[in-house]
Amino acid sequence: MEKPEKPFSYSLFVKHWKEKSAEELAFFLSGLGFDGIELPVREGFQVEPETVGKSLPAFAVKLGEQGLSIFSVAASTDEPVFAACAESGVPLIRIMVNIDRDGYKATEERTRRKLDQLVPLCEKYGVKIAFQQHYGNYIVDSNGIMRIVDNFSPHHIGVVWDAAHDAFAGQQPEYGLDIVWSHLAMVNLKNGYFTRSNGPEAETAEWKRHYTTGRHGMAHWPRIADYVKQRGYSGVVCLTAEYTDLAGKDRYITEDLAYAKSLFK
Repeated sequence: MEKPEKPFSYSLFVKHWKEKSAEELAFFLSGLGFDGIELPVREGFQVEPETVGKSLPAFAVKLGEQGLSIFSVAASTDEPVFAACAESGVPLIRIMVNIDRDGYKATEERTRRKLDQLVPLCEKYGVKIAFQQHYGNYIVDSNGIMRIVDNFSPHHIGVVWDAAHDAFAGQQPEYGLDIVWSHLAMVNLKNGYFTRSNGPEAETAEWKRHYTTGRHGMAHWPRIADYVKQRGYSGVVCLTAEYTDLAGKDRYITEDLAYAKSLFK
């Protein structure tokens, strides 16, 4: 991993601020103290897949005028996305692996074959693909992600390690980070915990995930910060702003950024 001028750059996944223009977003983020963003390239967002070739470079220019970068996009791995990222200076496309109906093992094999086809695009455009673990019908933890990427060069294929989802899977942060370290491309910070969704009179207990602020979930941000600093990580720390109570998102992300900076300094 190339070392930036400072050890850590702070990014915000701006999924929940899709109503803001590039100028409005830049003003908002600069005021909070972020260095840049992860941008969803999805229908209904500031940059959509059909127009990515023009809209992503234009969006990057507007952010750049305020000193902000697009560190990553959450997008498909279609070639126009690679080309737009290369033109815009976006180094990373974040994706996840959805387990298909034919099962986990079949999905693994199909994903590896797809990566074989995508590596030439990574080389052509100088843009990395990075996988993130996610609870539910996805590959859920660090071990699962590394089974996909282990045989690929980290220059082409990487891992976005997500604190909350490894915690939901029961993984210790030091172990999860160690597992993916050779391919670590970005650290995602979010937090959450399990809460029971039905009462004790129910025949079978049911549980749901509650997303909360950095201090109050199952992922231990101080241990994460200590570990990555000890191992010399330099790169992007992305706050994903995943909150069950989205009405308070502006206040929560302000608090979480200050907390993260206090830990990673």
